[in-house]
Amino acid sequence: MNSRFYSKQFEYVRYSAMANEPESEFAYASQAAKLSYVEPEDDDTGSGTAIRADYVTPRDTVIVMEDGGRLPGPPLEEAERLNGLRRQARGVGGNLISEAEGTGELIDEENRLAEGKGKSHSQQGGGDDGQTSGQGSLRQAMPPSRTHPLFPPLPLYGPSSITRDLQCWTFRTTSFFLSCAFLGIIVMGAGVMSVPAICRYLWYKATLRDPDQGRVFYKEEKERRRRRREEERNWKKMNRRKFSHEKSDDNEDEAGQVEVGLDVEELKVQTEDGFIIVLWHVYNPNEYTPMSAEQRAARGPELFTDQGPSRPFSSNPNLKPKYPVLMIHGLLQSSGAYCTNDDYSLAFYLCKQGYDIWLGNNRCGFKPEHTLLEYSDPRMWAWNIRQMGVMDLPALTSRVLSETGFPKLGLIAHSQGTTQTFVALAKEQRPELGEKLSVFCALAPAAYAGPLIGKAYFKFMRIISPSFFRIIFGIHAFIPFMMTMHKIVPGSLYGTMGYHVFHFLFNWSDARWDRATRDRCFQFAPVYVSAESMRWWLGRECFAKQKCILATKEEGIQEEEEDRWIWGDIPNNSDSNDETKKLKAKWKGKGKKISAAVTRPLENEMQTGAEIMENKRKRGVKGSTAWYNEHVPPFALWVAGSDDLVDGRRLLRRFERGREPCVKVVHQKVIEEYEHLDVIWAMDVLEQIELSNGRYNKLNSNICGFQMIYQ
Repeated sequence: MNSRFYSKQFEYVRYSAMANEPESEFAYASQAAKLSYVEPEDDDTGSGTAIRADYVTPRDTVIVMEDGGRLPGPPLEEAERLNGLRRQARGVGGNLISEAEGTGELIDEENRLAEGKGKSHSQQGGGDDGQTSGQGSLRQAMPPSRTHPLFPPLPLYGPSSITRDLQCWTFRTTSFFLSCAFLGIIVMGAGVMSVPAICRYLWYKATLRDPDQGRVFYKEEKERRRRRREEERNWKKMNRRKFSHEKSDDNEDEAGQVEVGLDVEELKVQTEDGFIIVLWHVYNPNEYTPMSAEQRAARGPELFTDQGPSRPFSSNPNLKPKYPVLMIHGLLQSSGAYCTNDDYSLAFYLCKQGYDIWLGNNRCGFKPEHTLLEYSDPRMWAWNIRQMGVMDLPALTSRVLSETGFPKLGLIAHSQGTTQTFVALAKEQRPELGEKLSVFCALAPAAYAGPLIGKAYFKFMRIISPSFFRIIFGIHAFIPFMMTMHKIVPGSLYGTMGYHVFHFLFNWSDARWDRATRDRCFQFAPVYVSAESMRWWLGRECFAKQKCILATKEEGIQEEEEDRWIWGDIPNNSDSNDETKKLKAKWKGKGKKISAAVTRPLENEMQTGAEIMENKRKRGVKGSTAWYNEHVPPFALWVAGSDDLVDGRRLLRRFERGREPCVKVVHQKVIEEYEHLDVIWAMDVLEQIELSNGRYNKLNSNICGFQMIYQ
């Protein structure tokens, strides 16, 4: 039995192991078939056959098809094996080289191999092989990655076959029932926890009292509600359509234009591994003419080229270029989260302040799309936070810079958006991205886990094995039934249910939000995310276990130990926390502030300054465990002080205590009363992040663009 596959540059006949052909050629063909889009025997043109793996970072690859199509990279060992076998097959004079590729190229390749030199790699896709070194593969040329334990290999799924399709349908069937049961338990728990609030509301109504009177911004909410009703009456008089909460994109865009005087256009962006992601551009229709459908379409996968904008820049001398700002959303959200509070939304406010606002959405979002893969293909869902940072964020940044013509942009991210940025900028990931950012503004930065990770339902997801996790939640999208409900349940009802479920899971409330627009906030969530992505956050191997995005649990313990001995911090355990609370209460009663000297361990009290510095020296030189190098942009950090989901204070301590000597923190603020979502939805968010109180009033575009300079 034999099978044939063809390509544009060569024709290769693959026989069984009994055939008399070079072993390296057979091994290369077998490995290529394993990583191809379709089985070679089903690929008459060769366009779906893998030919090489291109390196995006030292540990992230993409598989390139014969026609230039891209697939998400397999585990690194598989990609290295493909490139290594390809070099062997070419180097020994195998029949994989045709006359179209030229005899001279083969001779040059053989000479390079003989001299121990690898072929250079072109990030633009021009190179034939992955990046190599004198020892062969890039992995051998680069130092071992410190962050690798936090990013274990993703599962490898080959091209469609009876066995693979049966496996997929098995997982989809089991995960549908089990994940829906899990979701049902969460919804029931949220319903039970909502009973006291419902009873309180009914009691206040029965006693003729206003149940909202005790809210933090009660008067401001009433005033906004009054203005909103007045504007609605004016719109009716002008025969304008009243704002609708329907989920239709057209209705949302039109309503947004009527409500705040702005509009949105949607661009498609292609990542280097073939995903098509959505980029929203917020603009003033009186100053900007939207692009055509052709201009908004996705381009090729190459990033940071000199391709230029989709259309010529405006020649109107009265319209000055606006500095671009890219905004990235949090977990299970879209960037519509920045547009839910009318004129008080961060995106709309910054747009009216003269910035060019771009809202970036990560892969899959509301509509999963890939240049080759379909929704049912498990390879479309083999990604996690690493791919979102290394692939999605650079693709969005590249498109914004190309369309605006600026060399840099300002980046604003919330929650998971900060995580993917922290990961992407790491010196062992994609540090060169930092040269494209004038400043990174992190809202509720998610680098260290907060105490909420110890909740029972999160512990359950942490103790189950990866195999059992996939049985419950599948190998495709994470609980896709949520998206089905998103489509069929009325918007206001879905928003109410969404709030109570998230309130139950993450222990945050709407105490500081405008309750009249609260349900609208949750109509932009959830979106499609991969089960592998949620396993990275909650599973037994990565974030939930390590309690950090770029350091292992052991490194975190060493960091805490150093803080205890050098800085006098109290160890992070329950007994010490109880003692800390008692000590703080004692000093608070005396009207005094607790000091580091009071909480410093007794052993440290007995040490001299020289001994303390010697201990610090023994634990390593300054910055020896740094995540970032000189390419990192300036950071501005806003930490929610009452956030139980992530520990922003610990990240601030990392920067303050010299563990990141290359990071320049241009601004930091801890907003004590804020919870995780208050940094984007609180009624006083513009004042708290100092956008509307005049504290920052000047942009130094010659130095760092969006970086805000103090008065």
